[in-house]
Amino acid sequence: MKILHLEGFSETERNVKIQEIRQNVLQAVKELTVNMKYLRPPVQLANSESQGSLDFICNIDTMDNYTFPKEFYDHVKRIWEDEGIQECYRRSNEFCLMDCAKHFLDKVDEIRSPDYKPSDQDILCCRKKTCDIQKIEFEVEIPKKYGGGSQLFWMFDVGGQRGERRKWIQVFDGITAILFLISSSGFNLKVREDPDKNQLMESIELFQDVWSSRFLRECGFILFFNKQDLLKEKIASGTKIVEYFPEFNTYNLSLQDRDSEEDPNYHRCRCFIRDKFLEVTKKPQRNMRLSTTEMYYDLNKEAKNRKCYWHFTTATDTENVKRVFKDIHHMIIMLNIQAITPT
Repeated sequence: MKILHLEGFSETERNVKIQEIRQNVLQAVKELTVNMKYLRPPVQLANSESQGSLDFICNIDTMDNYTFPKEFYDHVKRIWEDEGIQECYRRSNEFCLMDCAKHFLDKVDEIRSPDYKPSDQDILCCRKKTCDIQKIEFEVEIPKKYGGGSQLFWMFDVGGQRGERRKWIQVFDGITAILFLISSSGFNLKVREDPDKNQLMESIELFQDVWSSRFLRECGFILFFNKQDLLKEKIASGTKIVEYFPEFNTYNLSLQDRDSEEDPNYHRCRCFIRDKFLEVTKKPQRNMRLSTTEMYYDLNKEAKNRKCYWHFTTATDTENVKRVFKDIHHMIIMLNIQAITPT
């Protein structure tokens, strides 16, 4: 949103991201080296000369206050080039590895430079746990056919981790629309907080809870099936979703989905994932009536006209996000117009 609607990232913000990106490098290489021995079968270094670098990385016992000496980058580069570590990376669905690992480990030489300045793409790929509710404000022009002028948007970013969800109630009041992000490439990955739980299944169950929340009955919903680039790469590499969701075997594309220029295997997979979430919106809501001394409020009645919009997205692709948010702005403006139109 800062790139699309504000003035982009300031020099101060880019400088802050340098440390966060270097911490991403450290976290990624630590996750790879620590999990080698836990894979079944375990992975060994291909080059015995990399052992010293492995020992160096494993002996780093701090993450937040690490100073990143010159030799750190030498060891990271040597480890990342080892075929054993590459094999561990290829099997990263068997443990939790941050999805930006390859992006940053491939450019260690650039990141180590004292003159390094993160690009917009680097900042978009950078991962940092969202612990606080973050708010961004921006204005969007309203088309003349709807009266012209501008619409002020407030967007709140809330942490998706299990321990952060209890804070969501703080921003539920007055919300016009929920933007629910799904990691589409997570169909074969595990939840960081629960290694026995499939990431995509966790998302489906969380969406069920949010969609059914009595606090959000009047909200519009937009589903972002994100990380389409990673999903496409994963399918092209031969990873099969049917091994994690057996019902994919009997899944058939609808007529409107059959006309696509995308790779057929990838397209069928992304539509299957989308439909798993849309099934939630089609389930009949439990009829609930809240009573006061003066009135009855039928929550089931409010649910009848709810709509759920969806988009296939790649959040690191600014042009893709720009097109998607143009549609979303239009939808929210229409929701606001409907809210003030006499019935």
